[in-house]
Amino acid sequence: MVAASLAPRALYEEVAELLRQRIFSRELQPGSWIDELKLAEQYGISRTPLREALKVLAAEGLVTMKVRRGAYVTEVSERDLADVYHLLGVLEADAAGVVASEATDAQLRELQALHQELEAAAVPGSEDHQQFFAVNERFHMQLLAVANNRWRDQMVTDLRKVMKLNRHNSLFKSGRMEESLREHRAIMAALAARDSTAAVQRMREHFRNGLEAAA
Repeated sequence: MVAASLAPRALYEEVAELLRQRIFSRELQPGSWIDELKLAEQYGISRTPLREALKVLAAEGLVTMKVRRGAYVTEVSERDLADVYHLLGVLEADAAGVVASEATDAQLRELQALHQELEAAAVPGSEDHQQFFAVNERFHMQLLAVANNRWRDQMVTDLRKVMKLNRHNSLFKSGRMEESLREHRAIMAALAARDSTAAVQRMREHFRNGLEAAA
């Protein structure tokens, strides 16, 4: 990568996003040391914006700063993972209940359209797990957008970043993508029926099963 690809405005934010994607793609592995000098040279920048970027990622939980040792990509423990999935289950289940009772017909159609994309991404024999990941996240974020609570949205966004440190391990497990799709069908059925109680239950189950697959 060359410095020309980085916008001069809010440089540290651009660097943070570049590093974030390298972490999510496993180019930077959990537990690995982040070589600040090497990265600064790669991006053609000083260490000041790089360090500011690392502070951003540390606040998100993606990077762990160790005294006199530098920055490391965060390793997610089983307890961390359980806590993240529990909170996501609570927050997104609450959002699903709101959507079931308050969404407009047009908003539900938008969610149904995303669900159909998810169905298409999970066709038998498909190896395109990345497409399933992408559509799945779009569905969940759209559901949150419809529920319309910016404080909940911010918490979920931060928690999902931490979840992504382990996320790839779960859907790759045999049968999990198909199970996840069935859970999404149940969520959509509850939303379409305007059944808030069922929507909350189905979303909680979705995250409980996701944790079991990710553990």
